[in-house]
Amino acid sequence: QVQLVESGGGLVQVGGSLRLSCAASGFTLDWYAIGWFRQAPGKEREGVSCFNLRDGSTYYSDSVKGRFTISRDNAKTTVYLQMNNLKPEDTAVYYCAADPTLATMSCDVGAFDYWGQGTQVTVSS
Repeated sequence: QVQLVESGGGLVQVGGSLRLSCAASGFTLDWYAIGWFRQAPGKEREGVSCFNLRDGSTYYSDSVKGRFTISRDNAKTTVYLQMNNLKPEDTAVYYCAADPTLATMSCDVGAFDYWGQGTQVTVSS
């Protein structure tokens, strides 16, 4: 059974850092497209950072470019999102997602089949 479990969220002050983890079980991430998404209260879920192992491409939204970094461990079972210089507008529930069929880069919510339960990130000013 495919399962994704996020961890690492919490409360942090403006300018601080957090590292989110997404542990995969039931599969390895060899050929999956992987993404981090977030949803703030009253807003739609949006793509933050995604990478596609099939074409080797990586995407960052303009709002996080230069501050967030997506990575994967060598065992190919955990994906990370390193978040630096956090801002109040980064406050949201963060979700990881995976999909085995995407051949090219997509960071659209509707393109991903498997989702974690989410982890809350709150940035206080």
